[in-house]
Amino acid sequence: MSQDREKARAQEKERRKKVFSAAEGLESDKTINDFRVVTTGKGGAGKTTLTALLAQFFAEDKYQVLAVDEDPQQNLAFSLGFPEEKADEIVPVSENIDYIEEKTGVRPGENWGAMLNLNPDVSDVVNRFGMNIKDRINLLVIGSVIQAATGCLCPENSLLDSIVGYINLREDEVILMDTQAGVEHFGRSLAEGFRNAVIITEPSFNAVQVALHSAQLADQLEIENIHLVVNKVRGQKDKDKVMERAGEKIKIFDYIHYLPFDESVYRNEPDVAPLLKKNTPYVKAVRELYRTLIGVERK
Repeated sequence: MSQDREKARAQEKERRKKVFSAAEGLESDKTINDFRVVTTGKGGAGKTTLTALLAQFFAEDKYQVLAVDEDPQQNLAFSLGFPEEKADEIVPVSENIDYIEEKTGVRPGENWGAMLNLNPDVSDVVNRFGMNIKDRINLLVIGSVIQAATGCLCPENSLLDSIVGYINLREDEVILMDTQAGVEHFGRSLAEGFRNAVIITEPSFNAVQVALHSAQLADQLEIENIHLVVNKVRGQKDKDKVMERAGEKIKIFDYIHYLPFDESVYRNEPDVAPLLKKNTPYVKAVRELYRTLIGVERK
């Protein structure tokens, strides 16, 4: 990062802190109409649990939430309370062959050489495949990008890219998107609507490296607010370990949040509902993250 850009980011960070401080005492008044946040990080770091809790907090504050599951594990539904015994009812859009062919003009694995529609109309995707999980929370399982690193122009990629672009256009809705590790597979279609990237890590070396890479990608996409969430923190040594392993690169993050290790997360997973009733230190820390997101968005 150039010195000029680093200076500009530092000035913007200071301005945001002042704005957040002024907004701290505000109650939720639905002034946020189009709020999008993407969560990413190393697998197993806690992305899905965090996304589900944030969805619950927004719903509690009377926002309409669309939770989007792009993680290959596709566990967000269960974290939101969808019965595990009904897992067979969940069919990711990326695996709905008929829908892909209908929208792109090409059936995956067939019709090689056929004309591919690169900008399919997917305005019906939420109505056709969205699932009402509970009051004010809908879920769309879009599945993972096919061959993300290859840059292929396959019909699955064309469809999913258009879905993300369409989601950016939806109004009066909070969008929370749970992704695989990294955001590069959506490129500009993600950056055009998502102003907040929540990158979750554990204190481990590998997790911190994935978080730094994800932050660099988010910065390149000019996502305005980059949050680092350090999960499973057992004490000050874990915090120091993350700072040491990140080094000077830690400056790329606009905000840093710490979530304490909480055994009840493991005892109750995947459903986060029991955690809300307990209001443990972990839940309180996630709620503070939620308040920060709200405060930043109101700037």
